[in-house]
Amino acid sequence: MKRALAIDLGASTGRAILGTLENGKLSLNEIHRFENCPKEKDGAFRWDLDELMADIRLALVKAHEAGGYDCVGIDTWGVDFGILDENGALLETPLHYRDESSVGMVEAFCQGYPANELYAETGLQMMHINSLFQLAAAAKCRPEVFRKAKKLLMMPCLIAYLLTGEAKNEYTAASTSQLLNAATKAPSERVLSKLGLAADVLGEIVPTGSVLGCLSEKVCSELGVPSVPVIAVGMHDTASAVAAVPTQEKDFIYVSSGTWSLFGTELDAPETGENACRLNLANEGGVFGKIRLLKNIMGLWLIQESRRQFKREGDENVTFADLEREARAAEPFTAFITPDTAAFEAPGDLPSRIREYCKQTAQHVPETRGELVRTIYEGLAFRYRKTLCEIEELTGRTFSTIHIVGGGTKDDFLSQFTANATGRHVTAGPTEATAMGNLLLQFYAMDEVQDLSEIRKVSENSFAVKHFTPEDTALWDEKYKLWCEITKDAK
Repeated sequence: MKRALAIDLGASTGRAILGTLENGKLSLNEIHRFENCPKEKDGAFRWDLDELMADIRLALVKAHEAGGYDCVGIDTWGVDFGILDENGALLETPLHYRDESSVGMVEAFCQGYPANELYAETGLQMMHINSLFQLAAAAKCRPEVFRKAKKLLMMPCLIAYLLTGEAKNEYTAASTSQLLNAATKAPSERVLSKLGLAADVLGEIVPTGSVLGCLSEKVCSELGVPSVPVIAVGMHDTASAVAAVPTQEKDFIYVSSGTWSLFGTELDAPETGENACRLNLANEGGVFGKIRLLKNIMGLWLIQESRRQFKREGDENVTFADLEREARAAEPFTAFITPDTAAFEAPGDLPSRIREYCKQTAQHVPETRGELVRTIYEGLAFRYRKTLCEIEELTGRTFSTIHIVGGGTKDDFLSQFTANATGRHVTAGPTEATAMGNLLLQFYAMDEVQDLSEIRKVSENSFAVKHFTPEDTALWDEKYKLWCEITKDAK
């Protein structure tokens, strides 16, 4: 029986999971879990790459000791990258997308490249965290690094490079950079030229199921593990998660729920016209050449960062279960926010910023933790409804079910609110969709599954999902109108 190892890195934690496939069912064995803790370094907010690599190397050893593996797949968040010089050396520790250097760079870049033309070329949601605008910030703020840039590797591809010595980018990860032409899926010479980068700076871009390389002789010697192939799975974590959505429907809505909520559908070709531009929807790369039409919504980050603040204020033992219980007990619909408000992006005292937003919009100011957390949950659910309406408007399709996958499926409260707000049936699960998609794409590379349909069938067979039916829809419809009015000018 073949075994695959998924290295699945999220914005706050990492996991290493061994997978086996037998009789159409996938079994998971988590062999290592670790924290992902960015930090301030050299005047910027950066990922702790050394610590991440130490944990990944430890995971390779633990997996070897647990019975071994035939291949490895790596996935991470999108947009962030490493910059290599002409000798293949990493020029600086990769910046975190929450570093503030890229704030304002959308407007600055679009002074010389109209936003509608940039959208028509790249098809991505205009967000200052995108690689394009991080690079524009690097050219302005760190020119000594930018001038030496010979190759850019997206974060999971950088990790693969450090393990294999092969500097290649995988398509789904590269698609989050805003450096590709959405239609051709190749690097955009116009965008790269505007940045002042060479057309080949991304190097070879490989598709799903390709072999990026094998664990290098140096890595294998140091760790005492065998050299196995590193597979180009959906190396953007959302791409792997969507691959594992447990459905055989051709038209479906998904939410990859975690620190971010990626709310979208799957298409065969990008939507880059005026209406898609107006709605600011992203056309990100999916596995097997698919396009994921979606909105990047600030997701459970708001709950996570609020909990961190409550702990900083002295309640070291507060749990997510505590916050959900308090939110359930709080009065509903006392204040309205949208999670995409710019003031909510940065780390720090998020509860105070939410309260200030409510004060500035002449609303009730949430005082208790329960009130505040309930306001966040309701705001997320209403944002999901708005995005659902936008996608249905653009595609001309109606979706009866919303499939939530990822870590956020543990949160029944949000799943029920999503059903209530949208009036749609909601399924929640699997929780480890990203790792499952990663593993099943490795099994595809090993000819153990044949196509995307079979991958989703295995996912459907392997783990049960929870079902949520809409409740109190008339009340939620009424409050949605009020939410739209109060948040319409949020920035």
